[in-house]
Amino acid sequence: MEYSLPILPTISTTFIVLSAITVAIGWVQISQKKLEAHKKTMTLAAVFAVIFFIIYASRTVFIGNTAFGGPDDIKIYYTIFLIFHITLATVGAVLGIISLYTGYKNKLASHRKLGPVTSVVWFFTGITGVAVYLLLYVFYHGGETTSVIKAILGT
Repeated sequence: MEYSLPILPTISTTFIVLSAITVAIGWVQISQKKLEAHKKTMTLAAVFAVIFFIIYASRTVFIGNTAFGGPDDIKIYYTIFLIFHITLATVGAVLGIISLYTGYKNKLASHRKLGPVTSVVWFFTGITGVAVYLLLYVFYHGGETTSVIKAILGT
């Protein structure tokens, strides 16, 4: 049986991976005292994260979210893992915004404390995001997809 990966989730997951990779590069740059390169790289990481979010949010609203299509006996574990990922992503996004703000405003004492924490949270967000993608679209075939608009309008 032939199965192709869904294009939008594949693209959005690629952007979150690119964001995590650029955060790692930025971490190395700052450890080497390459401040301007660090600033540019972390800005690029944020751009990748925003592109991910735009694709994800647009897909969620207009196409929908895909339900877990794997075995029922592991669905609860997937759901717990998904909630963990969503929580991590939300915290990571908020920390990312604060880290960018403190960096751009030269509030470096705060930035130096928050940056490493933000980076670690973002790495785990990226890793768990890839795991969710793999569970939904690679290891198992995705379940039903229903858009928010259809759910609200009942069409």
